[in-house]
Amino acid sequence: MFYFVVLVGMNAKKVAIGLGIAGGALLAAWLLTGDRKKKTKEFVVRKTQNLKQAMKKEVETFDDSEVHYL
Repeated sequence: MFYFVVLVGMNAKKVAIGLGIAGGALLAAWLLTGDRKKKTKEFVVRKTQNLKQAMKKEVETFDDSEVHYL
């Protein structure tokens, strides 16, 4: 009954945000317990290294000195 009263007083956007935050907290707690903690840490480190390597790559720039505008 209490949950119904809370949901009636809130609009759908706030409920969705609250459920998203609660779901994220549960997922984080699940990922950071037991054997998953080591696997999660290795995954995050590997993805961070990949991101750093991607950022180090030189971005090709477009040289428009030879372009003729009409």
